[in-house]
Amino acid sequence: MAASRELKDELFDALADVARALGSGPRLALLDLLAQGERSVEDLATAAGLSVANASRHLQVLRRAGLVSTRREGSRVHYRPAGDDVLALWLSLRAVAAERVGDVERAAREYLGDEVEAIGRAELVSRLGSGDVVVVDVRPRFEFSAGHIQGARSVPLDELEARLAELPADTEVVAYCRGPYCVYAHEAVRRLRAAGRRARRLEDGWPEWRLAGLPHDAELADGPSAKERTA
Repeated sequence: MAASRELKDELFDALADVARALGSGPRLALLDLLAQGERSVEDLATAAGLSVANASRHLQVLRRAGLVSTRREGSRVHYRPAGDDVLALWLSLRAVAAERVGDVERAAREYLGDEVEAIGRAELVSRLGSGDVVVVDVRPRFEFSAGHIQGARSVPLDELEARLAELPADTEVVAYCRGPYCVYAHEAVRRLRAAGRRARRLEDGWPEWRLAGLPHDAELADGPSAKERTA
């Protein structure tokens, strides 16, 4: 029995390695970025506000836990989630925390500002079928290139006002970005409504849409520009 107990403890300790890898705000932020598409260590570091050395250390922890995989291109190492199950785990963790931990909702409201009206995936799918809605992806352009909702237009947030004339004035606009805690879609809706447009945000984001098996497209991406790496 003692040997059996030791083996059981070893098993659960191995399972705990994954939990320990996820037990870090910066590592979760890196996973959230990787949910949008593959990125290099340098790009991840810039987007997450980390030094390259610090980002690399966090990514190595995630890799040892089997949560991310790599691809080398010349001197650059590119990271991506090890599978859709990893993305599902991250989204489930986030949902449980939002439901069970009051500080998550408080922090989200302080970060995102006042709530804006949202539309669910099922309603948006129906509306897309009828063609009476325009969907705009307000993430950086290279994230759109990695994958996006079928039929969506790439209108990064910092281009929205300049390109407002491209959007039909008599059609509702639905903006989406990285997920429910991504500020881009909230801000896009505020700007669109200030300009007199009917607008809502998708209640979640691109990773949830893709994992649900809903219609989507991907283009070939050349990687983020220097400006986009700061997004």
